[in-house]
Amino acid sequence: MPSESKIAKGLHQIGIRMEKTFLNEQQIKLGARMVPFAGWEMPVQYAGIIEEHNTVRQKVGLFDVSHMGEVFVSGVDALQFLQKLVPQDVSKLIPGKAIYCQLTNEQGGIIDDLIIYLIGENEYLLIVNASRVDEDLNWIASNSCLYDVKIDNQSDNYSLLAIQGPKSAVLIEKMGLSEANQPEYFSIKRTNLKNIDVWVSRTGYTGEDGFEILVKNQFAQTLWDEILKDGKEFEIAPIGLGARDTLRLEVALHLYGNDLDKNTTPVEAGLRWSVAKEKQEEYNGKAVIMGQIAGTVPLRKKLIGFEMVDSAIARHGYEIYYEGKLIGKVTSGCPSPTLGKNIGLGYVELEEGSTFLNKTLGTTIQIMVRNKLYDALVVKLPFVQKKTVK
Repeated sequence: MPSESKIAKGLHQIGIRMEKTFLNEQQIKLGARMVPFAGWEMPVQYAGIIEEHNTVRQKVGLFDVSHMGEVFVSGVDALQFLQKLVPQDVSKLIPGKAIYCQLTNEQGGIIDDLIIYLIGENEYLLIVNASRVDEDLNWIASNSCLYDVKIDNQSDNYSLLAIQGPKSAVLIEKMGLSEANQPEYFSIKRTNLKNIDVWVSRTGYTGEDGFEILVKNQFAQTLWDEILKDGKEFEIAPIGLGARDTLRLEVALHLYGNDLDKNTTPVEAGLRWSVAKEKQEEYNGKAVIMGQIAGTVPLRKKLIGFEMVDSAIARHGYEIYYEGKLIGKVTSGCPSPTLGKNIGLGYVELEEGSTFLNKTLGTTIQIMVRNKLYDALVVKLPFVQKKTVK
């Protein structure tokens, strides 16, 4: 099987263009192994996935996540418009606060999952997944005809850097943002770091305390270098997508395209906590989603978490069996550096009378790995508890 770097080179040779972040050359200089991801050339690892993973869990790491999309929605109808698009109740936001939600289609399926920030009067910032920017924009625009809103895709003009780990707060304080002025968890503020205007949010994709910094492209390199310089005393290191994946899976954060797709509802994905039960406004897919919560619309499948009993590693797409019967597929799986176990997420089908309609913790299932079944145990999620600030 060719290496990922050879695959990336081959894509270039046959004319398939991959986007590069403004930090691409710097990452290569730092020894990054670059791979194609969601149409971008991105670093999968620097020193190694396990070492980078442990750096974030124990110290502090720096990620370039500039492939993510940034869409600003504003106008007198901005709130009503967003209420139409997502199951969350956007009206509960106060300036500077954020919510996690899903962009749903008319069947309740997930077009994308995203974070919405209220950054001003009738002005919102949407952070969307890299692979979904175009489809998200098309869907958002197609729903906007009855609303007085402006949809401004600024994805090409901004870079996004993430500082994650238990030492992230002291690092950003050293850079000029005092503890008293740091945003609370799931909040955002406009500020200045190293004489650079930025948006700083207390969010992340690792389960650790941390910050995501939205900066204009022309200042991304300077800010990246300043973070690494100031972070030396905290043993900071650049972190690639490999560790980002193991970190997010340990705390059971979903990955679009693996754990979420347009044929899966938030309820089936275990995200009913992110659906506003008392929301009065209609939104795309509401009848299906609320019906599943009420029990009047059947769940077709259910997301479970599992730990491998045997030493085998479950990977995306592997089959899940129960009592000799194929019941689903693995969506995400990897070794957990923190637990020293192999973990995974997957969907099981919910036929009438299925064991998995009810509480299934402790149930033994099997994962097909290279034509052999290996035992796994259904466990409570997340695998590792989040350590974000209150």
